Amino acid sequence: MSTKQNKFHFAWLVLLGLCITVGLGKSGLNSSAGLFLSPVSKDLGVGLGNLTLYLSIASIVTMVFLPIGGKLMAKYDTRVLLSIAIILQAGAFALFGLMNSVWGWYLLSIPLAVGGVLITVLAGPVLINQWFKKRSGMALGIITAAGGLIGAFTTPLIGQLIGSQGWRSAYIIVGVAAIVIIVPTIVLLLRKSPSEKGLLPYGAEDNEASDKDKKKDTSNSGISFADAKKSLSFVLLTLFFFFITSIASFSIHIPTYLMNEGFSIEFTGNVMAALMVGVLIGSILFGYLIDKIGAKNTAVIAMSIGLVSILLLLFFVQSTVAIVVAVGLFGFVSASIGTIAPAITSALFGNRDYSQIYSTVSLGLAVAGIIALPLYGYIFDFTGSYTLVFYTLIAMLIINIVGVFVAFTNKEKMVKAGLWK
Repeated sequence: MSTKQNKFHFAWLVLLGLCITVGLGKSGLNSSAGLFLSPVSKDLGVGLGNLTLYLSIASIVTMVFLPIGGKLMAKYDTRVLLSIAIILQAGAFALFGLMNSVWGWYLLSIPLAVGGVLITVLAGPVLINQWFKKRSGMALGIITAAGGLIGAFTTPLIGQLIGSQGWRSAYIIVGVAAIVIIVPTIVLLLRKSPSEKGLLPYGAEDNEASDKDKKKDTSNSGISFADAKKSLSFVLLTLFFFFITSIASFSIHIPTYLMNEGFSIEFTGNVMAALMVGVLIGSILFGYLIDKIGAKNTAVIAMSIGLVSILLLLFFVQSTVAIVVAVGLFGFVSASIGTIAPAITSALFGNRDYSQIYSTVSLGLAVAGIIALPLYGYIFDFTGSYTLVFYTLIAMLIINIVGVFVAFTNKEKMVKAGLWK
């Protein structure tokens, strides 16, 4: 195995492959789901609450399949596994275009979620952890930012496609295109580990450069999972994950909200591109701020940006400029899931049992998808508006801000008690 640090490391090609694979999987498939809800609901005569239940089913499948997917990623060839995964995810997405009953969405949500777990949840963290010993945080931030950039282009295109070709053709075209682009990307650019290329991970040589560096290694310091799960900080972190995902998931309903206010599907698609731009800028900004002012202060800033976004959507919906700004700022909230949430976990509990703690509190992400998405739809069905939803989002953002301060105060108590080892 080579131990020399080449000027160009294959890890950067792996990162490029992940940007394309994860970016299209998230922004091209998952994030575009909201554009289809209103036209499908009207065409099939199905309420939004009943239709969005398929997203809850997908969240349940995600929660069940996550530990299984992790074992599969560790055992099998990455290229084969991820190629099958995108065929499941994008293939199910394409088949939505052939369905005539809401039960089709319920059934297809299973392969959609199974493939999505591997493509959009596990591929990035697992492969980055294998390929990057240095700048791994930056690499994850780049993947999130790439998703925003890709979405800025794909979202308006998909909106126009629905408007010109209809939702059925749009589903099929987008699903097939994702398979055609992503499968070759996986085969050419992704590898399970550096050993397959006869390399060490990027930055491994720097980490092993001297005994002095080793003495500075704090990779195993932190609070144990056994102590963490009994703490108030753990409860508040799980709640943070639940709330931030519940808030961000409202992006699926933004197109319906705007169209209900009289805007066209084409305009809505173009406006939703601002969401992806917000994800792009937010990922980069939050990554920078986390390094400069810490995860706690960055989280408070992110939640405050979310408050501004919701207030603009609630009170200035007649202004197209306000809508664009609000949706763009909402993208910052979405970006915080992939940047701030992992950083807060590390800041509160360290790296000692990080994977176990993170995977456990991440259940809040799955539970949020199960509850929030259909709940927003049912509220709209019963009240005819999203006003109550907006006030709920505001409450969750405020609770998150307060919760962050309390969680870090509790962390200091644990440190003083000698639990940080």
